Amino acid sequence: MTEHTHPLAHQRAVQGLTRVDLAKLIRASAQRRGLRSGTDKHRVRKWEVLGVTPEAETQVYIAEALGLPAALVDPDRWPRWLPAGDGGVVPLGPSSTVTALREAINTPMERLERRTFLTISGTAVTTLAATWAAGRGTALAAKQEGSRLVGEDTVSLLENTSRQLNSLATEQRQHVSGLLDAHLETVTNLIAHSRYDRATALRLHTLATTLAQAVAWHRFDHGHHTAASKLWIAGLHSAHATDDPDLGAAMLGDLAYQAAWRKDHTTAAGILQHALKRTQHPAARSLLQLRLARTLAAQGEKQPALRALAAAEHYLGASSGRPLPAWCAWMSEADLAIDSGQALLDLGDARRAHQLIREGQALLPTARDKTRGVFLAYQAASHLKLREPELAADAAGEALQLSRRIGAPRCEQLVQQLVPAFERHRRAAGVPELLALAAA
Repeated sequence: MTEHTHPLAHQRAVQGLTRVDLAKLIRASAQRRGLRSGTDKHRVRKWEVLGVTPEAETQVYIAEALGLPAALVDPDRWPRWLPAGDGGVVPLGPSSTVTALREAINTPMERLERRTFLTISGTAVTTLAATWAAGRGTALAAKQEGSRLVGEDTVSLLENTSRQLNSLATEQRQHVSGLLDAHLETVTNLIAHSRYDRATALRLHTLATTLAQAVAWHRFDHGHHTAASKLWIAGLHSAHATDDPDLGAAMLGDLAYQAAWRKDHTTAAGILQHALKRTQHPAARSLLQLRLARTLAAQGEKQPALRALAAAEHYLGASSGRPLPAWCAWMSEADLAIDSGQALLDLGDARRAHQLIREGQALLPTARDKTRGVFLAYQAASHLKLREPELAADAAGEALQLSRRIGAPRCEQLVQQLVPAFERHRRAAGVPELLALAAA
């Protein structure tokens, strides 16, 4: 192990701790037990760089300083008992939620992710999905440790406020992203440090999942892909603890969407196939099948893609005795039509694709502006395929203006990716104006 790959260095980094900080926390942990520790930054360096093994009692202090459960400590397995992750992914476990949440919260929002420990491995994410698909989570229990009890009023306030923040239109939600961040950090600290009964544990973990998902989408929309991945992974850990397979499938579905967006369709398909193994609600299955169809079509796998599209259509209309999961409540005929059109566009059926995208646009509710922007970009791409640059310019221009108004840079990115294709049609009506707008 090197200084940068040692599990202790990894844990310090994701929690934003220097060696001095960690040493102080270790000494404080010993002091709470009426003991003394001589740990300083030089000793921490010896553990990380020179391979020195800390004493058994010191390893207990290290776990406490990092907010890790004491049950993880196994002195004979130092430093392997520390959650170092695989390819940047914290493995699922009975006490992994807080570790994954803190790692996600402390991941910097950098477009140029220079530090090696922040690299997310597609193989590792697929392996995580396979682990999730293989078994149920550990049942949550009441937490008796902690100096303060979490009451009903506190949890209800956090739930209601988070719901209100998430219900804002994209144009307004861009102004409150910091509040969502703060709510997620608050809930994480409550899970880690407070006392609560089993019902409260379930509510806190569910809230952590939905908040992690909301913050992840904001990161993703602004191009901070590692930060988004870490948040969806943390949401998966929290959902796994609640043993809600549809909620876990939501996190995997979003990770797959991100992988497909980054053109890693092998990873996207692998994640979705694992997610579908445990997904229960028909609406959830419809959304995941639709995303699977998109990524299969992008790889030119025509028949599997068409089967997935048929499954998405079947499940969207299927009835269920269970409540509709909030994370896929927006799924509609409009989404089915437009994403089906995009899949067909990738498979070479541009005429039918154009028809479906146009039909879907007409069905889309006005409240879903960000989705409308993405779909307008798809429509522009469809018109370009059909050699209709004038219509393409109209759709792309509308998408570009909308994305800038509501603060949705991911929508703008889709349009910017079409600019080279528009360059070949500079003489077509509307194209010079679009190119000027894109360059502004």
